[in-house]
Amino acid sequence: MDIWGKSEQMSCKQFEKLIPDFIAKKLDYPDLKRFYEHMEQCADCREELDIQFLVMQGIQRLEDGNAFDLQFELRQRLEETRRKIHIHGIFQYLGVGMEIVAAGMLAGIVVWILM
Repeated sequence: MDIWGKSEQMSCKQFEKLIPDFIAKKLDYPDLKRFYEHMEQCADCREELDIQFLVMQGIQRLEDGNAFDLQFELRQRLEETRRKIHIHGIFQYLGVGMEIVAAGMLAGIVVWILM
C-alpha cells in the first residue's frame, strides 16, 4: 500500500480465504480495504460472501434460537466497513498534510536562522 492508501489488487482466491476472517471481524485495515475493494468489483466473490455469511451466521443463529435478518446484517457490516475505510483515508490525507506543513515550517526556520 502506498501513502495515498492505494493497495494492490486481491485475487478471488485470496478473497475467498479471507471471508471467514471478515465475518469474524478479524481483518486488519490493509486486508479489510483490499477485501472490500475486491468485493465491490467482483460479482462472483460478492455472491460467495453472501453465501458464506448466510451459512456461517445462519447456523450459529439457529443453534442460538435467535431471530435474524442476515441479508440486512451483511449490508450493515459492509456499510460499516465502507465508513471505516473512508475515515481511515481522511486521516491518511490529514497526516500527509500535517507532514508537509511541518516540513515547510522547519524549512522556514532553517532559512530564518541562516539569514
